[in-house]
Amino acid sequence: MVNVVGVRFKRSGKIYYFDPDNLDIRKNDFVIVETSRGIEFGLAVIKPKMVDESEIVPPLKKVLRVATEEDIEKFKENRKKAKEALKICNEKAKEHGLEMKLIDAEYTFDENKVIFYFTSDGRVDFRELVKDLASIFRMRIELRQIGVRDEAKMIGGLGPCGQPVCCSRFLPEFAPVSINMAKEQNLSLNPAKISGLCGRLMCCLKYEEEVYKDILEYMPEIGQIIETPSGEGVVIDRQIIKNKVKAKVKLSDGTEDLLYFDVKDIVITDKFDHNYKKAEEKIDEKIKILEE
Repeated sequence: MVNVVGVRFKRSGKIYYFDPDNLDIRKNDFVIVETSRGIEFGLAVIKPKMVDESEIVPPLKKVLRVATEEDIEKFKENRKKAKEALKICNEKAKEHGLEMKLIDAEYTFDENKVIFYFTSDGRVDFRELVKDLASIFRMRIELRQIGVRDEAKMIGGLGPCGQPVCCSRFLPEFAPVSINMAKEQNLSLNPAKISGLCGRLMCCLKYEEEVYKDILEYMPEIGQIIETPSGEGVVIDRQIIKNKVKAKVKLSDGTEDLLYFDVKDIVITDKFDHNYKKAEEKIDEKIKILEE
């Protein structure tokens, strides 16, 4: 077992473990740590605790100190300087005619390096730009190309739900998302309706998926024959969160009607109406095309 403290460098960033080095570190304390990028300023979001060695990515670097008021002021000053650096970099990129979109900039706490984040549709030869920036800032320059999901995480904004986007608010890492998840959640398969600000499938499809999977385990499939209080019917739709199914039921007088039933009020059989089953299979084929 190893004693560690969890430190986060951005509001919704990944949590990294550091050796507290017998310092009195409490949750929500600002700390100064040594990282592969240099000396950094971070927030202790997990107080010192013992974890298994398998959870550690060696080498485990130490927390240098709990941040002082001077450290906090320096961090704030670095953020102001980073905004100015971003403007300068943007101007220089235009001078060189580079097709790149500058997203953000940040100084390492020790001001040993300034990092610029950008997006671009292809590869960018920014060697001359780096030379210009190095002569201006007199420090190491790093330009890092990021994807559209990382761009949305840095910039933020409101999602289709009206809330701040998950990635900039609390989501530390991106997980793979597939359009099949939208199908399982009974959502429209129109990409425009299930995509976030980044233009990719919404992250919430992933972390809501488990709830739907648990419910679908005991729900009938589309096209399945069921016994209902009103007679035998075939499932044509499912309201997963409500635990209800919509069925085409043959009534005792010989007519048919579309009715809703709670899952607990029906009996699921092994029989299928193959017309509805084939329609569902065609949807699956279209999903495969979208995912390719």
